[in-house]
Amino acid sequence: MLWNLYLRNGMAYVPTVAQTEAGFFIDVEPVEAVPASDAEALQRAVKQAINRGNPKIPTPTRATFPKPAVLKYAKVKSWSAFERDSINWTIVEKEGCYQIKRGRRRAEGGWEDDPEHIEVLPRGVELSEIAQRVVSSVQSVIDGGQ
Repeated sequence: MLWNLYLRNGMAYVPTVAQTEAGFFIDVEPVEAVPASDAEALQRAVKQAINRGNPKIPTPTRATFPKPAVLKYAKVKSWSAFERDSINWTIVEKEGCYQIKRGRRRAEGGWEDDPEHIEVLPRGVELSEIAQRVVSSVQSVIDGGQ
């Protein structure tokens, strides 16, 4: 299981992440867009996304591949414009263990996991604690911390 969160210009975007029949993940509707400074709203958005899971969808063809769902909420036209001013987090669940991974930019575009910003949560952690830890990480970036 996998979920994404993007921070751009003070707004947090938390899309639903679907898994295609081919096995890869893409952001789809619904997308929650909340001020990143609103801890309660951001925690709620993270919990809702995790509760939605990763719906299975048919694998899109190149011709039918959708635009990233967050673009219309961020009011930008291209992924490269969105990505340029964004930071991302990925929440990964495997066999009951959760990891919160902050991304860093790659020179050739896109993000990769930043090994200095991966938090491994203990097995059995509650959903509210996961959401709180994600929000804490996002807000530390807003506050200028690392």
